[in-house]
Amino acid sequence: MQILVTGASGYIGAALVPRLSAAGHSVRGYGRSAARITAPVDDVVEGDAIAGTGLDRALDGVEVAYFLIHSMEGPGNGFADLERQAAEHFAAAAAAAGVRRIVYLGGLVPDDGQISRHLASRLAVEELLLAAAPESIAFRASIVIGARSRSFRFLVRLVERMPVLALPAWRDHRTAPVDGRDMLEFLTRSATAPSELSGRSWDIGGPDVMSYGELVERIADAMLVRRPRVGIDVTMTGLASVVASAIAGEDVGLIAPLMESLEHDLLPRHEAAPAFGVRLHSFDAAVERALREWERDEELAAR
Repeated sequence: MQILVTGASGYIGAALVPRLSAAGHSVRGYGRSAARITAPVDDVVEGDAIAGTGLDRALDGVEVAYFLIHSMEGPGNGFADLERQAAEHFAAAAAAAGVRRIVYLGGLVPDDGQISRHLASRLAVEELLLAAAPESIAFRASIVIGARSRSFRFLVRLVERMPVLALPAWRDHRTAPVDGRDMLEFLTRSATAPSELSGRSWDIGGPDVMSYGELVERIADAMLVRRPRVGIDVTMTGLASVVASAIAGEDVGLIAPLMESLEHDLLPRHEAAPAFGVRLHSFDAAVERALREWERDEELAAR
């Protein structure tokens, strides 16, 4: 079938393209710069979803479209406005083109209803896209463990560069990190998933539930480093995000909304793996593989 992958130059999109091609699909990439799309797509359409350009041509003849466009940086709540604009343009163009299924990747939401800015934005995008095509599927994921995952790379940099791991009060909240390979398997299988699995969101997590504090400690163990751990019994998200961003060499515009999400448990409410036939890798196996892939291009100072 003809498939469109937006965000084909990003971590998930670039890794998804060859899987879809291997499954026999014709894959078109969409992005602001064709030169940045190095994945083996069959053709590329340049455009900007926020501005709404190039979408009609990109979606022409497409049966399944992957919406993998996320925005984290922007002044104030600007990233949410940008995400909504992109989703509204994409949803309208997909509906006009008769796209059968849109597949979206968002984030897990807390059960207590206290939702962070970036998760609220993901949820708003999800609702728009599910309504735009009759058999759409949305996935909500925890932290993705992969060599190119920015959240994972951020945590590795903290472990590598901080002599003492100072963890705020959110260290005790829990989540279920998912192996990047498993995430890609869910996305690949969603292209041909039966209609009874569509029209809804699916929570995705790995088989290991752990606190954020334990998550950081197990990454440190895999890196073969020992870091003293100091618990700070306040959240301090604003200050902590500025300091952590500087240490990790990341943009605070990305890290601040991510760290807001750590203030709650983010756990799957149901098991998607049996429905999609995906076998999940353990957290330790995911981390070891991600670090090994990372070191093919760059040696880690602490490993």
